[in-house]
Amino acid sequence: MNAPIEHQDIHLYKGIIMRFFIRAAVSAAAMATPALAGPVHVFGPGGPAPAMKEAAATYSKLRGVKVEVVAGPTSDWIDSARQTGDVIYSGSETMMTDLQVAMGDRIDPATITPLYLRVSNILVRPGNPKKIRGLADLFRPGHRVLVVNGAGQNGLWEDMAGRTGDIAKVRALRSNIVGYAKNSAQAKQTWTTDTSLDAWIIWGIWQKANATLADSVSVEEPYRIYRDVGAGLTMTGKANPDAVAFAAWLASPAARAIFVKFGWKGS
Repeated sequence: MNAPIEHQDIHLYKGIIMRFFIRAAVSAAAMATPALAGPVHVFGPGGPAPAMKEAAATYSKLRGVKVEVVAGPTSDWIDSARQTGDVIYSGSETMMTDLQVAMGDRIDPATITPLYLRVSNILVRPGNPKKIRGLADLFRPGHRVLVVNGAGQNGLWEDMAGRTGDIAKVRALRSNIVGYAKNSAQAKQTWTTDTSLDAWIIWGIWQKANATLADSVSVEEPYRIYRDVGAGLTMTGKANPDAVAFAAWLASPAARAIFVKFGWKGS
């Protein structure tokens, strides 16, 4: 006759069965959602970051390759980029040249591709209380203007005001500029804390990403300036097939649609 099963044995058997099912469930989940390949390490400035990060996330879903984007002022990420960077993107051609130097010639110039353009713009306070209609209004006395002098916007305001060849316009705009930020992030902080500022000359994409912070006023055609986002492979990235594929995909129709959504010019 079989020996009776003790109460403690029942608990033991239940524990064994439960562990079996847990292990089976974990194994099934691992088989159903395999780990992503990669990662591809991408570094660049904050301006193009919203579009670049969405592009990276979309690519990861499409291709099963993890793409990590680190963005912000160059000083925040340049050391890491020198060590692990696969793809470096910029906010203008002058910035890409500066990044080549900062990276110690680790970016292969033959792989650098200009991708999409962004147009200069004027941001104003919500509701546009000063009724600013374009750059010509900022030539008139009485406006307090913020500009960025660096990080892909070196000389932007000067190029805009001087585009028609009239030095009086450069003088007039300069007399109204009360703040020179080193980069867009610093300008955003200044704009937020100094409410006496009437206008902020920057790229139109910034209003797309900060819709509640300011309204956007288009710049008249004679004063519009365009600069690009471009991307290039590091020497490490060239040896990484996933990085090469992602850099090429950034010029695809799918990637173009993402950048256009964030205010970039796609053609």
